[in-house]
This record gives sequence, structure tokens and C-alpha cells, in this order.
Amino acid sequence: MTTEPVLSDSVLLGRNSTLTKSVFDSIKNFLDENQIAYRTVHHEPTFTSEESARARGEEVKIGGKAIVMKVGEVFRLFVLSAALKIDSDAVKSQFQSKSTRFANAEELLDFTGLVPGSVPPFGHPILPFELFVDKSILRNEKIAFNAGSLTDSIVMRTSDYLKVADATVFEFSKSV
Repeated sequence: MTTEPVLSDSVLLGRNSTLTKSVFDSIKNFLDENQIAYRTVHHEPTFTSEESARARGEEVKIGGKAIVMKVGEVFRLFVLSAALKIDSDAVKSQFQSKSTRFANAEELLDFTGLVPGSVPPFGHPILPFELFVDKSILRNEKIAFNAGSLTDSIVMRTSDYLKVADATVFEFSKSV
């Protein structure tokens, strides 16, 4: 009989587990400094939006899926409802670019110290990217997201998120 090992954050995140913990702490400090109410949820590692939603006790659509994409020659951070997917044509149109692609795991690790699925929906001062938020996020009262870890999430009011996120909002999602 074989059993699957339970992986800790340090195994999942390898050499960057300390950095990952500091991303979580940086988000909490940033929210605290801005007097933003939020709740944290510590859970088993989650690898999909559906698993994350279950672990948080929230609907999938509440999830803020954060995706680093290269648009033209620039990496940017895009956040949309976890129930949707990115419309690359809308992104290309917004930036008048001929090309887009998702950052690969190695690039993500290099830029952020994070693994796929753990990227929070914050650009500066948390992550080194311009931030773009899809209008789908505005349709929900709350946003929930993995906060620099596959085992730690934050849930907060969308209006508070938008107050501190310093994001450009436009429509770039489509149904799955």
C-alpha cells in the first residue's frame, strides 16, 4: 500500500519558503497599516481554485486569481475571478500588443520567490508589477486569495481591496 506524502510549505516552496512567509507577513502588515479588515485562513496546501475555495469556505467566484503575464516585453500582474479565465485578445487590445504569455514557473520564482497558485493579487509594494484587475472582481462583495503561500489565504471586502491595491480596472475575462 502506498501513501502520498503530505508536503509542507518548505518542501512545496523549496529554497524560498522564508521569502514566501515574508510575502504573507508583508500583506498582513500592509493591510494593517491601511486599517483594512481581513481574515486569514490557514489550510492544507491547495493547487486549484476549486480546492482553495473549499478550504476557505467560499464560492469559487469570490477567489481572486492572480496571474503574471508577459505582455509584449513587460511582465504584469492580472487579477480576475477564479471562476473565469483570461481573454488574451482583450489584454492584447488594451496594451496594443501582438503577444502575451503566462510567466513560467521559473520566471515566477525568480521575480517573486513564489510558486504557481500562491501569487497574491497585489502589485507594488508587495510584488514588483503593475496591477490590473478585471471587472469580474467588482461583482463580488468579498475577494479571497492565496497570500504568498499554498496554505495561507486572506478574505477581505472587495471595496477595501480596491482602496489599497492601486490597480487599473478593465474587462479581460471570459467564461471557462
